[in-house]
This record gives sequence, structure tokens and C-alpha cells, in this order.
Amino acid sequence: MNPLLPKPESTVRSMQYREAEAVERLLIDNPRQPWEGLVSGLDFHGESRSSLRSPWQQLLTVLFKQAPSRKRTYVLEQENALAGVIRISPFNQNRSTWRIDQIGIRPGQGHLDVGTQLIRYCLEHIFEARTWLVEVEVNHPQDLSLYRHNGFQPLAQLTYWELSPQSLATVAEREPTLPNLLPVSNADASLLYQLDTAAMPPLVRQVFDRHIQDFKRNLFTVCLQGLRQWMQPYEQVNGYVFEPQRKAAIGHYEVKLCQTGSHPHQAHLTVHPAYTWLYPELLAHMGRLAQALPAASMYLTSADYQPEREAYLQQIGAERVGHSLMMSRSVWHKLRETRSHALDTLQLPEMLQGLQPNRTPVPGRMSLLPPQWPQTEGAAPTSALPRIAWSHEVPRGASEALVPKEVLKPECRESEESEA
Repeated sequence: MNPLLPKPESTVRSMQYREAEAVERLLIDNPRQPWEGLVSGLDFHGESRSSLRSPWQQLLTVLFKQAPSRKRTYVLEQENALAGVIRISPFNQNRSTWRIDQIGIRPGQGHLDVGTQLIRYCLEHIFEARTWLVEVEVNHPQDLSLYRHNGFQPLAQLTYWELSPQSLATVAEREPTLPNLLPVSNADASLLYQLDTAAMPPLVRQVFDRHIQDFKRNLFTVCLQGLRQWMQPYEQVNGYVFEPQRKAAIGHYEVKLCQTGSHPHQAHLTVHPAYTWLYPELLAHMGRLAQALPAASMYLTSADYQPEREAYLQQIGAERVGHSLMMSRSVWHKLRETRSHALDTLQLPEMLQGLQPNRTPVPGRMSLLPPQWPQTEGAAPTSALPRIAWSHEVPRGASEALVPKEVLKPECRESEESEA
């Protein structure tokens, strides 16, 4: 785009249903690698072309997968044409951390300009998000510069590994020693939360901001997962290793098996840093699960804070297939103060003008004697008024010499005059 030409007016808004095909084309023009999304939990080849799906699959996608509570899609429109699209979703249950799933920009448009407008719109309008997360491949310098321009900082380096069917069969030959391997249920959410907390550094833990609720699944999610497995040739198996002495989970695995062998299996491992000997055992167990299906490779991931995992994957012959950079940034939303319009025109000196004195006050005389009011007709006699104790009685224990004569009782004054 020529910088000397005036920029066309652009509008960022939510995607409409009639724009689904155009949005899919923009996202396909900016494809995601087959191993991307393992850390963030995205579906493998989840963003496929709508025309390749049956009408029943398209209907179920509209009803479930595009639920407004999960993914959101925004488009940037310039001159009545789509110039870019961004897809975001919440990363945790309390929706304090959101992630940018994918950005698609039409060829010929300014990548930095269009991408910045889309990202800025999400940062400003998703008020519940305190932290944003994105995963960028290191071989895409244009995307890296886009996110750095918008304030994203590196959080962790991720390495993706591919375990060939031959290596997977070799790993599955040994018998795994996992006496306390248990299936995962909602009752084990607290154990998995503690394991997830111990398996990552404090900064990553703060960005992810996961809680016990993130490891629970409701009935709707379970039914939806079963429906997807029936529609797609995938089977999801998970489990965790329980340590009875510590009463804690020390290892957890989740593998997504392709039943047809057309796509590689996806595996996700979480191991306590003090129990790294679980890597061979869990991989042997997952290899045995994959041997019952057609031969296919398996994708795994490791972070730069997991050197033991990377060393073991190199030992068993896994091949590096990709490197990505996890980036994050925090957002602070300003809350606009609401002021009452009725009080905007009133000034403080004008409001207190009636309370200001007309002249400088002069200190007056203070008297200990009670005030004597003149008798008026029809008024009650003085004797009928209640006596004031402090003006006519001497406090007990006080010396009469220290009390003025005007304060003493009448009989006391008469006795003093007779003595004189």
C-alpha cells in the first residue's frame, strides 16, 4: 500500500453468518501447521473448508462449535470488502486469559496495518481479558513483528516432535510400570490442578491463570465430545498417575488417536519435575494404545523449561518438526468515571457563599455565671425553674475559699458577713 495515498475507511465488527465462506478462505490462505495448537488445546485440522463437510456436520458446527461463549470471529471491512479476519477464544474458565487462535489477511493489504487494527480492537473491547496469549512460528518473521509491534513479549519456546510409527512401535515393546494409573474424572480436578501448577514456571502459571474449574468437564462438554468422536475418526484417551504416599498426581497424559491412520496422533504430557522417570512409562503406555490402530506417527511437544523431556525424545529417535514462540501481554482497561451533570455547573465557593461570615469574628468575653433572663409577665418564677447544680452547689471535697462568692449559696454568704 502506498503511504502517500489516503487510507480507506475501515470498520472492525463481528462476523456475520453470510460471510462464513469468505472467512474460511482467508483463514485457509494463512494456513496453520498440522502440529500447531497442541499446547493451547486446538483441534487438529479443526478449521477445514466448509464445502468439504456434510450438511449435518455444518449444522452441528454452527450449533456447538461456533458457540458465542467460546470462539469469536471479527472481520475488518474496507470499501465493502473483507480485508482481514481474527479468531479469538478464552483460554481458561474464568476468562481472564484469552488467546489469538488465527489471523487471516487478504493478499495485497498491509499486513502490519490490518493486523494491528484487528488486534487493537480485541484488546480494547474484550474487557474481561487481563492477559492475551498467542503462539507464533519462529519461521514467520512477519507475524513476529506484528505481535511485537502490539506489545507481545516472549513467554516460552516450544519444540514440536514427531515420533515415527517405527519408533512408536519400538517404544511400545517394553511393558510400562504404572501400578497407580487411574482414569480421569471431575473428582480428580484438584489433583490435576496441583500437578499443572508444579509443572510450569511461575510466570507461565500466572499467564495461564488456571483453576480447579479448568480441569472439570460438565455434561454438555462430555456429550459434545462424544458426538464429535462419532462424527470424526478420533478417539480421545486420558489418565493420570497417582502417588499414594503424597496423595498427589505426578503424571498425566492425554492422547488423541486417529482411528483411520490418515492423520498423526496427538499426545499431551504433564509430568511432575521430580518424577521425570515417568516419561518412558507414559510413552510406552501411549504407544501400546496406538498399536491397536493403523500405523501413524505421533506428535508431542516440549518447552524450554523441560530439558529432561527433550533429552528423552532425542534418545528414542523423535524428530523436530517445528519451533514456535509463545508470547503474551497484559491489558489494563481504564474505567471511565461517571459524573453527575447536575453538579458539573456548581462551584464550591458559590455553594458555600451563604455560610461565609460577613466580617472578621471578634472573640468575646466568657463568664462562669449562668445567664439571668428578665422576668416577663406570665412567665414562670425563677424558683420554679430547675436548679443548675454546678452554679449553686460546691463540689464535694473542694475548698470554699477557692469558690467565688457569687457562686456560694445565700446562707453561706450571710454567715460570712456576720463573722466579718
